[in-house]
Amino acid sequence: MSKITQKEYEKDFYAWIIHNAQLLREGRVSEIDVENIAEEMESMGKSEKRALASRLAVLMAHLLKWKYQPMRRSKSWVITIKNQRRELIDLLEESPSLKKELEEKFKHIYEKGVGLASAETGIDEEAFPHRPPFSLKDCLRTSYLPD
Repeated sequence: MSKITQKEYEKDFYAWIIHNAQLLREGRVSEIDVENIAEEMESMGKSEKRALASRLAVLMAHLLKWKYQPMRRSKSWVITIKNQRRELIDLLEESPSLKKELEEKFKHIYEKGVGLASAETGIDEEAFPHRPPFSLKDCLRTSYLPD
């Protein structure tokens, strides 16, 4: 297999991945594209963090909707809550070190959840608590629904 150049990396990402994976398997470490591999790995990590934060914000929004609009509770809300929890738990099982990231950004993610809940319900953001009325542990607990 011929060496993939920077230009080829930019032109055919998939071929670049396959080529570098093959080089690694063959132990030809000196030939791998170290700089771009490092960049891609960092990007993957950031993408995982964004996916977790996004799913948690959607889950929080639905938990807020559940709490503040009890008369509008629906099966679709329950389905969304369950699906977001499952995906969060799966992602955290694959990358358990990211749980600390969620804990550190919990308040910020909650604010995003408030924004989503407000947009979906028409309830003003200021009507929701400034501090999360539930914990990350609550959010991930499969039986938890706020009263």
